[in-house]
Amino acid sequence: MFKKLFGKNEEVDKNLEIYAPMSGSYVNIEDIPDPVFAQKMMGEGFGIKPNDGTVVSPINGTVDNVFPTKHAIGLKSENGLELLVHIGLDTVQLNGEGFETLVESGDTVEVGTPILKFDVSYINENAKSIISPVIITNTDALESVNVNQLETLTKGETKVIDVTMQ
Repeated sequence: MFKKLFGKNEEVDKNLEIYAPMSGSYVNIEDIPDPVFAQKMMGEGFGIKPNDGTVVSPINGTVDNVFPTKHAIGLKSENGLELLVHIGLDTVQLNGEGFETLVESGDTVEVGTPILKFDVSYINENAKSIISPVIITNTDALESVNVNQLETLTKGETKVIDVTMQ
């Protein structure tokens, strides 16, 4: 009620499209070789086996969290969706080696905005896996989620998930 009286009378769109943050091969969430991601303990999503080291924003929104170890970035859309882009598996142990962040917490991003770079060979050699999870961390706030199972992903261009917030 107060929003109607005093706030902006703008309805936030509950629908959102999530695009591929990296180019590479699509990996089903259940096939990510890590039980935390594969069993959806952190939320719904998918994985990517990247073929280059540039990560772009998969949504329009703001950078919510840049992990100090640079291996993951949290993003938040205007309608409240929270998304984690995690590079490789067990990459937190690399302590930032092989990663270069291009954004800071609070930055506004659009689909396709470069947010991170990483050394593909270094991650391949030093991490458990280069497969990179893309996870909706507040899946409980969704009314519906549809993950399109594809083969090849192009960063910033291939739509992978359609979401409707509650």
